[in-house]
Amino acid sequence: MIRDQETLNVMLSTVSSFVKERLIPVEEEVAENDNIPESIVDEMRELGLFGLSIPEEHGGLGLTLEEEVSIVFELCKAAPVFRSMIGTNVGIGSLGIIIAGTKEQKEKYLPQLASGKMIASFCLTETDSGSDAASLRTSAVKDGDYYVINGTKRFITNAPDAGLFTVFARTDSSKKRASGVSGFLIEADTPGISLGKNEKKMGQQGGHVCDVIFDSCRVHKSALIGGVEGNGFKTAMKVLDKSRTHIAAVCVGVAERIIEESLNYAVSRKQFGKPIAEFQLIQGMIADSKAEAYAAKSMVIETARKYDEGKKVTIESSSSKYFASEMVCRVADKGVQIHGGYGYIREYAVERLYRDVRLFRIYEGTSQIQQLIIAKNLISDAEDK
Repeated sequence: MIRDQETLNVMLSTVSSFVKERLIPVEEEVAENDNIPESIVDEMRELGLFGLSIPEEHGGLGLTLEEEVSIVFELCKAAPVFRSMIGTNVGIGSLGIIIAGTKEQKEKYLPQLASGKMIASFCLTETDSGSDAASLRTSAVKDGDYYVINGTKRFITNAPDAGLFTVFARTDSSKKRASGVSGFLIEADTPGISLGKNEKKMGQQGGHVCDVIFDSCRVHKSALIGGVEGNGFKTAMKVLDKSRTHIAAVCVGVAERIIEESLNYAVSRKQFGKPIAEFQLIQGMIADSKAEAYAAKSMVIETARKYDEGKKVTIESSSSKYFASEMVCRVADKGVQIHGGYGYIREYAVERLYRDVRLFRIYEGTSQIQQLIIAKNLISDAEDK
C-alpha cells in the first residue's frame, strides 16, 4: 500500500543518489577496515533510515511495508552491510516493541531507535538453539520486582554497537517449549551483561556480530515486553513474519546490483573480437538472473501488500525469503562466472557480493526452516478445510 507516491518517489530518488554518491564509493574501505565510517552512519540518521518502519508518533517515518521494501530495493544496490546497520532498528530490534510493548516502553525506546541515537539488537539465537528457537535455555527467574537473567546469546547482529537488547528467555521452566518464553528489553549498560569477541565473517565486513552473555543480570519487571509473561516466542514469530519479507527485499536489491555489474562488464569485455555480451551463453546467464530477480521482487511486493492489509502472511513471507535468498546466491554465482577470472579478484564488486549474500540463506530462518514453515502451514490449512 503506497500512501503518497509522489513523496515516496522523492525519497527513492534521495536514497538512490545516496547509494551512488556516498555508499558505493566507500564499499572497499568498509570491507578493508571492517567498519562503517561514522560520517556515513550520521548521514543515514539524517535521512531517517533508522526509523523507516517506526510510527510517526514516535519519531519514525511510519512507512507501510510496501513502502519500506521499495526503499530497501534501492538501498541494497550498495553492499548489504549498510542495510545491516539500520536493519535491526527498522525490523527485529524495534518491531517487538511496536507489536507488543507497553505505552511506556514505546515512549521510552522508539524515539531513540527512530533517530539512530540507539541501536537495537535481537537476542534469540543460542549455541544449542538456532533453528529450534523454542528450545532456548536462557533463563529469567522472578525475584520480587526483578528478573535474574542467565544465558548466552549467539551470533547477535550489531551487538557491539547496541544500546538495547530485545532478549528472549525462559520464565517458566516447567514449560519446555514456546509457552514458557518471555521477551525483555534490556539496556546494554545493565550490570551482568558482557560481550564476546567480534566474529570474523565470510562476508559483510563492517557489520559486527558477537555473543551477548547474561550473568546474573537483574532487570526490573518493567523490562518485560508488554508486561506479560509467556508471550515472547509468539512475539518473536510475529516479528519474523515481517522481517523475512524485509530480508527478501534485501536479496532483490543486491541481485539487481549484481546484474548491473555483470551487464556493464559483459558489454565492455571483449573476447574473440567482440563484447562477451553478444555470446548467447552469457546472454542466457543474464536473462536467467533478471527473470529470477523479477520473480522475487514480485513476491516481495505482493507479500508486503497483504501484510499492509492486515492479512496473515506466514506462508508468503517464508516463501519470499526462501526463494529470494536462494535466488540471489544463484545470481551472484552467475555474476562471478560472467566476469570469468576477474570475478575471483577482489577489485571487482561481484567477488565481495558473492561472499556477502551467502548469509541470507542462513539467518532469520535457514532455507530448510522456511521449507518446513511453508509445508506445515499448508498442511494445517488443508486439514482445517
